[in-house]
Amino acid sequence: MPQEDRAGFPTHWQTFGTGPRPALAVHCSLASSNAWAGVAERLADRITLTAFDLPGHGRSADWTGAGDFLTRATQIAASFVEEPLDLIGHSFGAVVALRLAIAAPDAFRTLTLIEPVLFAATKGEPVWEEHLQNDALFEQMMEVGDREAAARAFTAMWGTGVDWQAMDDRNRRELTDRIHLIGAGRPALFEDSGGILAPDALESLDMPVLLIRGEASPPIIERIAENIAARLPDVGIATVPGAAHMVPITHPAQTAGLIGVNLDRSQWP
Repeated sequence: MPQEDRAGFPTHWQTFGTGPRPALAVHCSLASSNAWAGVAERLADRITLTAFDLPGHGRSADWTGAGDFLTRATQIAASFVEEPLDLIGHSFGAVVALRLAIAAPDAFRTLTLIEPVLFAATKGEPVWEEHLQNDALFEQMMEVGDREAAARAFTAMWGTGVDWQAMDDRNRRELTDRIHLIGAGRPALFEDSGGILAPDALESLDMPVLLIRGEASPPIIERIAENIAARLPDVGIATVPGAAHMVPITHPAQTAGLIGVNLDRSQWP
């Protein structure tokens, strides 16, 4: 489990599997590279998966708030790209993956986006207004400094489905300690600070792309996937029955199977 400066940031990462295809995965907010263990185990003979901890997450250094969070995360991800590979991202990590793929589309054989939370893709639609209303409690709790209540509200929408009180003390403490990182990503997700939705940006991605969503995820996720897919040249959308937002963790077998389908859409080597 190496740790060194990546794009000038002390970063921890790990590698899963021994398959012939190199792959890079970017996890969701409040998680770590460990989130990919179940998926990677099921693809171990097909890919060698590198997964790093985002700033402030896992064993990477704390996020100081200096600079743009999405930009730094994308720069760190780019530092692992040494040859053409398969790129996978979940939630905020899927937004990082999109930003990276747009910057260097020829570097990626396939792109798998699991529950991308690029809310800005739905601006002006009813589902956008609905999401802002659903997000209001989290915002209120952050404004008054009640970090635990904010973490409880956030995980109720975007967690694994485990009730807050049913979590162990360590898990609740870690989520509370890191809840400010949700705010760090908001310019990217709500304002598209990364320019992902700019004219011709998504259209430049000509590799096979697969969007994966959970059947029980918040409604805005389905609309985000549809709006992104409408602009991609080679894309599919898959729904995992019974799953919600944390589908790579709660449904690793189904997620790995779908990633495998997308791998099959690109010739190797």
